[in-house]
Amino acid sequence: MAAYSSEEYERWEARFGAPDYVFGIQPNYFLASCKPLLPRSGRALAVADGEGRNGVWLAEQGLDVLSIDFSPSAQRKAEALAKQRGVALTFVRTDVHAWDYPAAAFDVVVEIFTQFSSPAERAMKWAGMRKTLKPGGLLILQGYTRKQLQYGTGGPKTVENLYTRQMLEEAFGGFRDITIVEEELEMHEGTSHAGMSAVINLAARK
Repeated sequence: MAAYSSEEYERWEARFGAPDYVFGIQPNYFLASCKPLLPRSGRALAVADGEGRNGVWLAEQGLDVLSIDFSPSAQRKAEALAKQRGVALTFVRTDVHAWDYPAAAFDVVVEIFTQFSSPAERAMKWAGMRKTLKPGGLLILQGYTRKQLQYGTGGPKTVENLYTRQMLEEAFGGFRDITIVEEELEMHEGTSHAGMSAVINLAARK
């Protein structure tokens, strides 16, 4: 579990320790829009799944979901949400940068707003995500672009942690059926993503 600093750990624990779901309990809107692309069955990995809104939704679509995150407070809430929705997920508490991503293990990999990663950590995480997708597997990713610094309605405050089209093209350019869309829109996902936002979406197959 080790690569996170204790300061980072405490910050997220305090954030997720509140009774409310920080990002709400509905799936991320871009993930939900990708429903037609999902297989009818198979294994899905939800990276840095936090309080579980996305992992639980994937399980509701009939997938066998592994939800990974490093916050025990977040995972307790995720387990409660899964129970409330009547679905079963597997939860593993781990550092998403240092986790041993198994090769060709998942039909779907989802990463939504995990922008606490430094550039070096992001490279490790994305290498793991590429490795763990099966050939033909589906990658779904969303993050804030650098323009988000102007809006300040969520996400990191450091430009290095934000995404660009070039960054995604370099990381996942070997994939096929790549769709990358940048958009600015009103987001309302809990109290932490609220207001006009600048995001980039990627859907692609390995």
